[in-house]
Amino acid sequence: MSQARYHSLEDEAETLSASLPPLMVEAERLAAAVSLGVHGRRKAGMGESFWQFRHYRAEDPSIAIDWRQSGKSQHLYVREREWEAAQSVWFWRDGSAGMRFKSQGTSKIDRATVLTLALASLLIRGGERVALVGEGHGPAASRIALRRIAHALVDLQPADVALPPDAPVTRNAHFVWASDFLTPVEDIERTLRRLTKSTASGHLVHIIDPAEEDFPYTGRTRFESVEGKLNETLGRAESVASAYRARFKAHSETVAQMARKLGWNYLAHRTDKPAQMALVALFADLSGAIRA
Repeated sequence: MSQARYHSLEDEAETLSASLPPLMVEAERLAAAVSLGVHGRRKAGMGESFWQFRHYRAEDPSIAIDWRQSGKSQHLYVREREWEAAQSVWFWRDGSAGMRFKSQGTSKIDRATVLTLALASLLIRGGERVALVGEGHGPAASRIALRRIAHALVDLQPADVALPPDAPVTRNAHFVWASDFLTPVEDIERTLRRLTKSTASGHLVHIIDPAEEDFPYTGRTRFESVEGKLNETLGRAESVASAYRARFKAHSETVAQMARKLGWNYLAHRTDKPAQMALVALFADLSGAIRA
């Protein structure tokens, strides 16, 4: 790498880190707490990185012998290189207005953002490449790539964009989609089928606010949607609670079944639960898919 290119990247990194969003800091703390580290891709094979020395075997070509290392003992040694098979993982976090809802503690969009960034951080530590769909940069395994994603999610959140755009995604990559999935089922299915054609594996992270699932309201209650499309007052909110919960559960089960039918993993996560629980489960699922 030229000195000019190095300094250019260094300046970009400093500029990005100077205004590092608080959610990125939270995500890094979460990733550090999980501390799963590298998930074991290392094995011998084609590559550029030195891995280890081993004893020469009869089937090894003589050109593979490292004569400098062999000269230090009575044995012949072969310099083995690491098999480099870094995978690409693309992310999409729902940025629609409804994701900004919160009944307590953390909003859905903040939890989805933190999980996305923490997972991306863990993957980069494991040598994988990450990218955000529609962000304009291809997958990369660098802290600069992570910071770009952070600023795209936190500083440049697009309004009312729920579904991943029909933007280029590298073939046989892995895809992680975090959303409340309250958009019409038909739109979700159409998008899933499109993504399934080019991805090696897919993972849906269903972010749920506890009030959305439990419907704890009683008495006279006024309901307003974040988008401003709903403004209704119920005299006895508890009278619709049972029907609402059944409908919400049915919608969630439909999304889950649709995903699994297409070979995607599905993970439901409530914002009143620790983010670490979801991150561990998601990272384990994704690591298994990458190694498969």
